[in-house]
Amino acid sequence: MNNQASSVSGVSAGKTSWLRWANLAFMLYLLLVSVSMVGSGFKMASGEHAKTLFDFASHPVAGLMIGLVATALIQSSSTVTSIIVGLVAGGLPVGIAIPMVMGANIGTTVTNTLVSLGHLRCKEEFKRAFASATVHDFFNLLAVFIFLPLEMMFGIFGKLSAWLVAPLMGTGDLNMGAFNFIKPMTKPLIGMVQEPLTAFGPIVAGVSMIILGIATIIISITIMGKLMKSLMVGRAREILKNAIGRGPLHGIFSGSVVTILVQSSSTTTSLMVPLVGSGVLKVRDVYPFTLGANIGTCITALLAATAVTGEFAIFALQIALVHLLFNIAATVFIFGIPFLRELPLKGADWISTMAIKNKSVVAGYLVAVFVLMPGAVIALTS
Repeated sequence: MNNQASSVSGVSAGKTSWLRWANLAFMLYLLLVSVSMVGSGFKMASGEHAKTLFDFASHPVAGLMIGLVATALIQSSSTVTSIIVGLVAGGLPVGIAIPMVMGANIGTTVTNTLVSLGHLRCKEEFKRAFASATVHDFFNLLAVFIFLPLEMMFGIFGKLSAWLVAPLMGTGDLNMGAFNFIKPMTKPLIGMVQEPLTAFGPIVAGVSMIILGIATIIISITIMGKLMKSLMVGRAREILKNAIGRGPLHGIFSGSVVTILVQSSSTTTSLMVPLVGSGVLKVRDVYPFTLGANIGTCITALLAATAVTGEFAIFALQIALVHLLFNIAATVFIFGIPFLRELPLKGADWISTMAIKNKSVVAGYLVAVFVLMPGAVIALTS
């Protein structure tokens, strides 16, 4: 009897798992369609006036702040970078998109800080939790502080990514060179949406497609994240457990793998906060994981770039590669130099010490980094 019950539960669990994988595949298809939709809509809406549309973000620091605010609001750097890939596919210049992608890295870290508030009851626990949450902020802020001026002066990521995509330049549509299998899959659905909208004129149709595309990107990535968590969190936790105490390189690699599995860097880093708060791990132990999370989150934008066709397809892949190159360069450079490696840890320790003395420091920090600073910069540069 017991064997019968266990075999029935095994079959139903298998069916549930199969359904989740099928849903995941459908959500991935929706993501690819929605990125193409944003690109098509952007082309239709901008037309000859594309330049004026880009003027609002023509200053790199303003672009950085737009990426930061968008990610802080949506709470997913994968979503924001996928939207940016779609905009580049519609003609947004790569040079303007690069600072936006850098800003997306900073915006995603607000989740960990909110998770750390769960430890407010105990001073010592909160100090540890808040430090583990803000070490990610300080690292990403330092990365932008170092690499944005270098990008503005020498265009390092723009040039390196252009060199990487150069072999594909002659192939026309991207879609992994000759394997142009995604366009036939996405084109019919985009056509079905586009056709009825064209009756309202190119601007209304284009803007409607951008809004619909962005909404679908947010929905598909959110559902993908939930499905990946239900399918993978057990495995992700296993990787996490095995990686503890095996050194920084192993930590960075594991952080990347876990983030690819659960499709969310905020989830990876938020998993760490309670572990540090309760004293199971130290801030120094989880620090490499957060860097791995930055690298792992780039996979979504790279996937999204494969959906893009047309004259700007190559640039969509280029901006997805910029995100990956930026995170790898920041990890190698900052973590590789002992003096720089210590700065995020010192910053996190300093702000967490201030926070236990005065709880309003937490609110002040969140408002300053995610509201006042971006608002002031955008106002000054517009």
